[in-house]
Amino acid sequence: MRPITNLVIYEEDLSRINTCLSSLQRKARSAAVLLIDTSGQLIASAGETDALDTTPLASLAAGSVAAAGALAQLLGEKEFSFVFYDGERKRLHLSLIGGRAILLVLLDQNSAVALVRLQVKKFSREIEEVFTELSKRPDPVAEEGNPLAKPNIGEITDDDVENLFGKG
Repeated sequence: MRPITNLVIYEEDLSRINTCLSSLQRKARSAAVLLIDTSGQLIASAGETDALDTTPLASLAAGSVAAAGALAQLLGEKEFSFVFYDGERKRLHLSLIGGRAILLVLLDQNSAVALVRLQVKKFSREIEEVFTELSKRPDPVAEEGNPLAKPNIGEITDDDVENLFGKG
């Protein structure tokens, strides 16, 4: 299983992911949903995200899930299926999806936690299918190697420079 950071996500893949996120956000009646890789990089989002500072939110969510994983191991568990934060006005539901990504669901007072958990389970299966398909694609870097490491690529001679700028 290649980590998500090593997968190439094309426009049609991102469109499919966004469709899944929008559907989850609507069905779970959540304020917003974010899909984050385990290093804390935002992959995609749906819902009311304009007022959110998604970069630190994604990073902190990844740290929180990593800490929960460490706590689970200390307690003899494989992992905790989700992390839940309950504030005065906002609630966060964080879940690890197939060990590759983190789903952050932002809830408000109108969101039902049981409904969110049900919809997250359905979404997790859908998005895992997308990641499985992506990981079955050939890895362009592994197949062709690092293009910058190939000999003679980018090699410019003095004659090339003189021809380009004229002899002067």
